[in-house]
Amino acid sequence: MNLLLIGFGAVGQGFAEILHEKSARLQERGFAPRIIGVITATRGGLYRRDGLDIPALLAAAAAGSFAKYPQQAGLRRDVSAQGMIADGAADALLELSPTNLETAQPALDSCLAALEGGLHLVLANKGPVALAYPQLQRAAQARGRQLRFEATVMAGTPVLSLAQEALAGCAIVSARGILNGTTNYMLTRMEAGMSYEEALAQAQALGYAEADPAGDVEGWDAAGKALILAQALFGAPLRLTDLAVSGITQISAADIAEAKARGERIKLIAELSAAGGEVRARRLPISDPLAGVSGASNALTLETDLLGAVTIVGAGAGGRETGTALLNDLLAIARAENR
Repeated sequence: MNLLLIGFGAVGQGFAEILHEKSARLQERGFAPRIIGVITATRGGLYRRDGLDIPALLAAAAAGSFAKYPQQAGLRRDVSAQGMIADGAADALLELSPTNLETAQPALDSCLAALEGGLHLVLANKGPVALAYPQLQRAAQARGRQLRFEATVMAGTPVLSLAQEALAGCAIVSARGILNGTTNYMLTRMEAGMSYEEALAQAQALGYAEADPAGDVEGWDAAGKALILAQALFGAPLRLTDLAVSGITQISAADIAEAKARGERIKLIAELSAAGGEVRARRLPISDPLAGVSGASNALTLETDLLGAVTIVGAGAGGRETGTALLNDLLAIARAENR
């Protein structure tokens, strides 16, 4: 399977590392994916129909420019995404560029071009799925291609696979969960005695929060993931304006202490059903499975008709963690093609 990657930050590099490390095992399973093209906004682009050398690709990325990638026979530099798709050698596009929850561009145009060009589409970028899922789904079905996006919600933790495959016999009535690791880490540290400002500074130092943390602490990252879940679980094409969204910026150490004294914990919770949803900080009793999720972990509780509440907990961020979800989606595509 020949792969095109748009974006080669922590997620793209984590995915490439996994492919290199697992190559022998994957080949034993009859699966031999190759990265044949990579496009980035800052490092340039590389395209080679016979495949790119992953260690050299990672070294060039670490050096800050694909100009450092050694010349090879058949190598082309700075080919556009449209050019790579049109060349016809690729089987799947992995969209790994930064998320835009306002327009989903420029990723959305690349995704549609890939599907219309007959490629499978795998996303870690939340924007296209959150804002244009029905359009992407129609385009995939029209060409008989697969659209997969496990990595958009809880990194490598297989929440969508759980809901759509393992729980396929159940009706999922509602879902609620911790979908942002930055805020969960901060709330955990605040319960241990830190102020909001100290917890945020530590989250930024550890790489959990960006220099501008608004997307996390104001609830928008969790809201984008909630939109994806609403569509994947309930077929509900919600928009950000349909959700009541607030974050943790108003939570103080006194709020944390008061909740603790009452046997509760404050968590940023996304709740959704076919009727709609919200994202807000809530007090949970200690007995609630979500209350025990600490640090940067994510969790989701699915309320089902047959099994009751089913909770999954795991990593919600990280390059290699998210790269694991990308690999699992590709393996699922390969299995479907071999049936």
